[in-house]
Amino acid sequence: MSSSSVRTSLSFLFLALLISPSVSQTCKSQTFSGDKTYPHCLDLPQLKAFLHYSYDAANTTLAVVFSAPPAKPGGWIAWAINPTGTGMVGAQTLVAYKDPGNGVAVVKTLNISSYSSLVPSKLSFDVWDMKAEEAAKDGTLRIFARVKVPADLVAKGKVNQVWQVGPALGPGGMIGKHAFDAPNLASMSVLDLKGDNSGSTTSSVGGEVNAKIKKRNIHGILNAVSWGILFPLGAIIARYMRIFESADPAWFYLHVSCQFSAYVIGVAGWGTGLKLGSESEGISYTSHRNIGIALFTLATIQMFAMLLRPKKDHKYRFYWNIYHHGVGYAILILGIINVFKGLNILKPQDTYKTAYIAVIAILGGIALLLEAVTWVIVLKRKSNNSMKT
Repeated sequence: MSSSSVRTSLSFLFLALLISPSVSQTCKSQTFSGDKTYPHCLDLPQLKAFLHYSYDAANTTLAVVFSAPPAKPGGWIAWAINPTGTGMVGAQTLVAYKDPGNGVAVVKTLNISSYSSLVPSKLSFDVWDMKAEEAAKDGTLRIFARVKVPADLVAKGKVNQVWQVGPALGPGGMIGKHAFDAPNLASMSVLDLKGDNSGSTTSSVGGEVNAKIKKRNIHGILNAVSWGILFPLGAIIARYMRIFESADPAWFYLHVSCQFSAYVIGVAGWGTGLKLGSESEGISYTSHRNIGIALFTLATIQMFAMLLRPKKDHKYRFYWNIYHHGVGYAILILGIINVFKGLNILKPQDTYKTAYIAVIAILGGIALLLEAVTWVIVLKRKSNNSMKT
């Protein structure tokens, strides 16, 4: 065989390897048990999920097969219709998982009134012919069911669908909490019952999800800049610039400007957090929220305390300094902690977390260097003063 033939064969082989995975990951290539056919299928945009369905307009029945890999081995998958909204709260849900006792895939129904109540319950509409199966090849779970579409949704010709995947079952057989990464938050769409889904799966619902993700990112950036960078920088200015006589009173105005800017940005970030909380019913990050409230409270007190700042020779100035420094360092520590908690919640690319760690490390290095310089200057001044006396 000539070298050109070898190169041609390898090229075809390489192309085949590139093409075959993508072909195998479309809804049209999915196979499952049963003799029923489904004229419509969708490659759902998130979580490697697929939906096959047919709609009988005569009796307003929707037959579905939902397929997705669980988040982890032994995990669960869910598909739902939400008659009242676009998210998971209010969703009439079908959940499939492998029974821990016998390893057989089963289906349960959940009427999700809140994220804190995830127990089997009857749906608000009729559902029958439910079953689940596991694909032996890759562990994908599938949900089969027939749903009686509510009359008001029949009139619209569309339903809000939500899907999700999660880890292993929790105590008592309750499904475990799923991740809140961007794909999980975006796993919802509008399903056209007649099969005209050109663009509908990413229309208004996708826009709402993208808007929420954008708000989360804005919230994270504002608070990282405020509590995580500007406040530490302002503290460094106050502690180390004041030692240089030539920097007085410039250091004070720099310190106040930096902290006031951090406060304004921090309040904006805090406000976006409150808005996100009100729009995310059932989702609660308790420690992150409580630290955020504490930061806002302490920083607000700190700002108003500047109006009560005694003069340098006042008898209460010593106590005011203790209070001011104590609250300031509390804000500094809590702010950095909460930034890392926020990063763990948002789960951005590793580069963002690495970048923030680098910024904090640089500020910490500068502080250590200036701390050494400060002590040298202070000790030198004490030595000079003792020699004069």
